[in-house]
Amino acid sequence: MSGTQKADSRPVSPHLQIWRFHATMAASITHRFTGMALYGGTLLIAAWLFALASGPDAYAMVEAAAFSIPGQILLFLWAVAILYHFANGIRHLVWDGPGAGFDPKVASQISIFNYVFAIVGASALMFAAMNS
Repeated sequence: MSGTQKADSRPVSPHLQIWRFHATMAASITHRFTGMALYGGTLLIAAWLFALASGPDAYAMVEAAAFSIPGQILLFLWAVAILYHFANGIRHLVWDGPGAGFDPKVASQISIFNYVFAIVGASALMFAAMNS
């Protein structure tokens, strides 16, 4: 080099100050968070199985925690995370496979549907579990 530095002429990647917040962006962020939450849920399943194998006393402790108010809230949120991640995963499969749904309006509608599906589905699961 000649000792002088040339300015980088490559385009700058867009960031949050440039993009307007929209449903598809929220769906992408939520997909990442629900994926991380599912790891915690997997640990809870492992704890439940360990307690089940350890005997009635250990299982009674886990059952008491699961049926408490915080436990019910945690189970509901976990169900929302599972259903949302499932629905949004299907959206990604459709995008990657046939390449459908890339129109911004359709992508936003599908993103909103995934939120509604997750909340209504988790509510239906909790209602069914409480009334069985």
